[in-house]
Amino acid sequence: MTFSAKRMYAIFEKDLKDLSKNLYVSTTFLLPVVLAFFYRKMDVLTLGSQYLIINLVFVSITFFIQCAVIAEEKEKNTLRGLMLSPASLPEILSGKSLVSLLLTTITLLLCITVLDYKPANIALVVLAFFISSLFYIALGTLVGLLSRTVIEASVFMLPVMVVFAFGPLMESVMENYPMLRFLNYFPGTQLMEIASKVQDGAGFTAVSLHFGWILAWFVGTAILTVFVYRKREMDS
Repeated sequence: MTFSAKRMYAIFEKDLKDLSKNLYVSTTFLLPVVLAFFYRKMDVLTLGSQYLIINLVFVSITFFIQCAVIAEEKEKNTLRGLMLSPASLPEILSGKSLVSLLLTTITLLLCITVLDYKPANIALVVLAFFISSLFYIALGTLVGLLSRTVIEASVFMLPVMVVFAFGPLMESVMENYPMLRFLNYFPGTQLMEIASKVQDGAGFTAVSLHFGWILAWFVGTAILTVFVYRKREMDS
């Protein structure tokens, strides 16, 4: 079966319309934007503060929107019909992911503008944002497949937010509790490391290992997501 951009766009258009009717989900973008305006009033806006908001965008928009879109399909019992439709797995996941990617891009641009964040190397930072988006989309899809309702999916956002958005701010805690040092390898922390080194003038070679960690998280999560999706497909 060949990939159909028309079917992918139809799924994207449907999800975008459904999302616009769900105020609980569609207004989540307000959280990072409101916090961005709050942080802008600080006397000294550090890179860590800016990336707290940026990581929050990935959790509250990329992850949660993707998770909610999938969970809503399950809640309405329409996911089974979608799985049995002529649309292939790449078409279904691409169509649904475009919604999250679009809203993520818009929210990131708003927050970056409000925070007046100007990376020293735009190309490297944009690439890091894109790979991070892929990971959070994959994670959102996985959690959405494992959730039964949108409310249940929203419960998962809190632990994801603590680990992935606030994780980079837990350095002092990790000093006292070495067992938590594994948080250093999480995508949010790796993204912060890329941003910090880029601001110091580092090139791609110096941050390639950090890119590798984020990419590894995406690949591992994507494989697990496809496995769970195929299992749900067979159960249907």
